[in-house]
Amino acid sequence: MRNVSLIAFVLLLSGLASAQVPTKGNVFFGYSYYNTDLSTIDRANTNGWEATAEGKVLPFISLVADFDAHYGSQNFPACAALPNGSLCATFNANVTENNYLFGPRVSSGVGKLRPFAEALFGVGHVNAGAAGTNTSFATALGGGLDYRILKPIAWRVQGDYVRTSFFGNDQANVRISTGLVLRF
Repeated sequence: MRNVSLIAFVLLLSGLASAQVPTKGNVFFGYSYYNTDLSTIDRANTNGWEATAEGKVLPFISLVADFDAHYGSQNFPACAALPNGSLCATFNANVTENNYLFGPRVSSGVGKLRPFAEALFGVGHVNAGAAGTNTSFATALGGGLDYRILKPIAWRVQGDYVRTSFFGNDQANVRISTGLVLRF
C-alpha cells in the first residue's frame, strides 16, 4: 500500500509540474535595427540581431525572454580644462549594446496573421570603448505581427520603444526587427 501511495503522489506532483510548463510557443531570430542616443551630441544607427523565446501561459498571454545585440559607432564629447578656459572636441567610439528583457506578451491569431503587444523589463549593457561601459535598467514597449508561411514557420515584423539610462542620461531608443519564427 505504501508503494501505491508513493507512486500516486509522484504522479500527482508530475501532473502539477507539467501544468506550469507552457504547451505552445515559438522562438524568433532575426535582423534588428536600433536607433540610440548614447551621446549628448547625436543619435546613432546600429545594426544587430534579436532573439526571443515565447511560451503560452494562457490562450492570449505568453511569457517572453528577449535578447539582442547591436553594433555601430557613436560620437562622444571630450573636454579638457585649460588654465584659460576649456577645450572641447569629439571622438568616435565603437559601440556594442546588449539588452536582456523579460515580460508578458498579449496576442491573438486572425487567419494567417498574429498581432501582438508586449511590455518587457530587464537589463541593458553598453560597451562604448574609450567612453566606457555601463549597465542600466531597461524597458521595452512595443508590438508586432507574425505572418504564417507554413504551419510551423512564420515571418515577424516588430517594433519596440526601448528606454535605458546609460552614463547618467536617459536614452529613448527605437528597435525594429524582422526574421523567422519557428512555432511549436
